[in-house]
Amino acid sequence: MNTENDLYQELVLEHKRTPRNFGHLPHPTHQAQGTNPQCGDQVAVELQVQDGRVQDIRFSGQGCAICMASSSMMTEAVKGRDLASAQQLQQHFRAVLTGTQEPDDAALGKLVSLAGVRRYPSRIKCALLGWHALMHAIADQADKAEGTIPADAAPAEQQP
Repeated sequence: MNTENDLYQELVLEHKRTPRNFGHLPHPTHQAQGTNPQCGDQVAVELQVQDGRVQDIRFSGQGCAICMASSSMMTEAVKGRDLASAQQLQQHFRAVLTGTQEPDDAALGKLVSLAGVRRYPSRIKCALLGWHALMHAIADQADKAEGTIPADAAPAEQQP
């Protein structure tokens, strides 16, 4: 348990200090933002999707160490994946954090280090905020493509 906890703390701190893919894309094809009003975390996610694959991804915002580290690790995990694979990864990650799937069964890679968050129910929303924004960015763009929402509609704030 100590080794798992140490790895969790080390990775969270590393990604908080030097988040990967932090900033903005010049011309995102997909974007959404999320806010956790309980703690004030705010994350915006921007994607460059081409042929159904995440070519590039960035996130910006401010939040606690768990929120920022999870968002940073998320960008590393989904970059280069097709959208369906990114959605499936989000489902497994969420299932692990909410306790409906065991970490060893989820094939999360480095994201498994965040599985310890499930011991702190009040922090699960922090770890999932960037992921929720990612899913809303994908879904909103799909809705625009299908004509169910106006293409010029601004992304709304999303809550986990």
